[in-house]
Amino acid sequence: MAAERSGTAAKSAGGVQSVGRALDILELIDAAGGRMALVEMSAKSGLPMPTIHRIVRTLVDRSYLRQLPDRRYALGSRLIPLGNSARDVFGSQSSAALASVVDQLGETANLAALDGDLLVYVGQAPSPHAMRMFTQLGEHVHPHCRAAGKALLSQLPDDQVRGILGRVGMPSMTATTITDPDAFVAELATVRAEGIAHDRSEMEDGVVCLAAPVPSATTQLAVSISGPVSRMTDDLQRRAIPVLRTVADRLATELASA
Repeated sequence: MAAERSGTAAKSAGGVQSVGRALDILELIDAAGGRMALVEMSAKSGLPMPTIHRIVRTLVDRSYLRQLPDRRYALGSRLIPLGNSARDVFGSQSSAALASVVDQLGETANLAALDGDLLVYVGQAPSPHAMRMFTQLGEHVHPHCRAAGKALLSQLPDDQVRGILGRVGMPSMTATTITDPDAFVAELATVRAEGIAHDRSEMEDGVVCLAAPVPSATTQLAVSISGPVSRMTDDLQRRAIPVLRTVADRLATELASA
């Protein structure tokens, strides 16, 4: 019923109800892993089947949805260029903020987002060191073994986190990767309490990362730094925490006013 409330809120705030309902359907399908049957859309949204049919038909005609052979519906190809454009905008708007992290800490800074169940990096400022961390922008990766992934998942309810982990899995990347859902949920409780997430060589041996979520009701973003364990000393990590939090607040303000 959350989707129904969303549409009602849009209408009361001066929005168009049909547009709000179409967006609600897209968000429901996204939350369900990218595909959903009509009856499930109706049950989750609280909308009657004739209304669901009209919305879905329009979205299919515009390639925002596509029908699968099993008669379920999946997110369509039209969303891909929109997502790429949004990613580019986030990256360009965050460049100065990420550069300030590098200036203060000397390690590579990243901006990451949740795209469905996976983590995608949308911005980066490289470290000046010859040996530095590099992340492929636009690449979709597992969130459980990365500090930015933990920071983003910490913003979601535990049952939603478990659903994501169940769909994408928790592959072991190193000896320290958390692969048990219960242990991971317990880790997220610590992230929520401290406001900072850690990757202690869980993605790659010898690499340490820290991340902070960007506080926003409309975007799911996290800012992080990563570097070799030899340079990511306890002292640097202590200095990094307030820097990341400050930059996360700055990004929230800048993106909200863009």
